Amino acid sequence: MLSERILTSVMRVLSPAYLRTEPVDLRRLPAPQPGRRYTLYAHVPFCERLCPYCSFNRFLYAEDRARSYFRHLRTEMRMAADLGYDFCSLYIGGGTPTILVDELCATIDLARELFPGIREVSTETSPNHITDENIEALQSRVQRLSVGVQSFNDMLLHQMARYDKYGCGEVVFEHVSRAAGKFHSLNVDMIFNFPSQTREILKRDVEMVKATGANQTTFYPLMVSPKMRHELERTIGRVDLVRESEYYQIVCDGLAPEFQPSSAWTFSKDVNSMIDEYIVDTEEYLGIGSGAMSFLGGRVYHNTFSLRDYERRIREGRMSVAKAGPPFGQFARMRYRFMGELFGLSLDKKAFKRDFGVPVSLGLAGEVAFFRAAGAIAYEDEETMVLNAKGRYLLLVMMRESLAANNDIRDFERSLLPPDEKALLMDSVPTPCRAVSEDALLTA
Repeated sequence: MLSERILTSVMRVLSPAYLRTEPVDLRRLPAPQPGRRYTLYAHVPFCERLCPYCSFNRFLYAEDRARSYFRHLRTEMRMAADLGYDFCSLYIGGGTPTILVDELCATIDLARELFPGIREVSTETSPNHITDENIEALQSRVQRLSVGVQSFNDMLLHQMARYDKYGCGEVVFEHVSRAAGKFHSLNVDMIFNFPSQTREILKRDVEMVKATGANQTTFYPLMVSPKMRHELERTIGRVDLVRESEYYQIVCDGLAPEFQPSSAWTFSKDVNSMIDEYIVDTEEYLGIGSGAMSFLGGRVYHNTFSLRDYERRIREGRMSVAKAGPPFGQFARMRYRFMGELFGLSLDKKAFKRDFGVPVSLGLAGEVAFFRAAGAIAYEDEETMVLNAKGRYLLLVMMRESLAANNDIRDFERSLLPPDEKALLMDSVPTPCRAVSEDALLTA
């Protein structure tokens, strides 16, 4: 698709420039601006096993290290409260936030105490953490539980180093199904366009998601940094962007009409009542924890990736911010608004003109002309621009490249870690898992 190739090329130039940061000496992030809505993002960088394709800040789990980290995370949360922040939602990512459920519950409880504006709490989890005990602990605290599945296919689970980690496709299916109906939003995270994924495997994954009883699912395109791109090509195969739009259409067609798009890559049974990701809910967010990112006042901030440096900064009464980018100018902020809102499927043109003093058709004339020429707009009047299926795919492409650029940053930051912390990026010995046949998956 020509429009996809153009967007991919443009985003690979623009994204690194917008995400560029330099070391800063800041004790605190900037205070909130009156009238703005903010989301709080909390990062928990521990996993029992490390997926080779994942670029998020994560380390091998050890209980003492993780408990100490949670205590410091709550201290940093109090610092955000001291700045005067209240938040409309809390998103807890990782890593695996449910690695210590008692610590996670204490963190959520403190957040609700400090920030009474929080109405929705989202947390990520892994299939093996969906137990009756964990469901009971989280049910009253978490509105959106997002389960990292990626695929139900045993071959892909092996290639992703998840088969020995979380179990066979059948076992993963059973875990996810256990949580169905227990949370306001049960989201299943999936990956499409993995090099060895066939159309038949993808179609089966879509059917398996629907059979779990989950009421929301996110199908991410494979997003890898250049380093991981070369590693995947060497070990499994080349990421084929030519077929990506076809695979995206398979997802959309397979989920409809039961699931409808709520963002470019998230699909929900009840679009109007579902809870989406923090990048959709609010334009600005504050990140706490090692490796978290903030976007405040039109400026990107990165927290330290080092666990030792993180705890040192918190003990010294500082927040963990270590780097910051230059403030976005008017044009960059207009582009950020354009991408963020259209990723959520529609742009409020009236609010755009109010906030930037210029209609979007003039302020971003090239961008708007591109989307119109590409046939990406389903509906447009003086107040609203709404995307069609092609437009949703183009926003997925933009977000794919933006997050891939973020993965480049994470890979670079990990390369700067001291040797003892780099050792925590090495995976442990796999635990065997019973095999399951393709026929068993079909009947699960």
